[in-house]
Amino acid sequence: MKRKIILNLAISIDGFIADEDGGFAWIIGDGDNKTNTENQFDFPEFVDSVDTIVMGKNAYLDCPAESLDVFKDKKIYVASSKELKNTKDNVERINGDICSKILEIREDEGKDIWLWGGAGLTDPFLKEDIVDEFVIGVIPIILGSGRPLFLKDNPTIKLHLDTFSSAEGIVILQYSKR
Repeated sequence: MKRKIILNLAISIDGFIADEDGGFAWIIGDGDNKTNTENQFDFPEFVDSVDTIVMGKNAYLDCPAESLDVFKDKKIYVASSKELKNTKDNVERINGDICSKILEIREDEGKDIWLWGGAGLTDPFLKEDIVDEFVIGVIPIILGSGRPLFLKDNPTIKLHLDTFSSAEGIVILQYSKR
């Protein structure tokens, strides 16, 4: 079975994945569990289901080093036109036609591939229509500005809601392509 390319990110209600400075401190719930669903998204299970992470340069640089240590058993590709400094052994920079490189990797044996980055990373994948699943955590906040998840002029991609869950105001929506 072919490996899936899965976009998994948290966004604000107004569509940002990071604040202006690349910060993620706002990615928290509202503390109210009255609307929690019985089923919950299992992030550790998701992480176990992937062996490859494709990150945008900003996502990689903004991610604390100790967070990246959690993924030491995963291959991490960072999309960047510039060399990366002080990378770990499991980190490799990719440049140019990122989609072609990831499509090649998808043909190899292995687990699924996690897309983790903003509009600069996700845009070519959307334009090529090669994202298989979308896992979007909607955070109960309006940032007003920040780094967007999507750029303009994307194709129409029809989705099917496979499952959803809610915990402390954070709604996780899991979609596959129709």
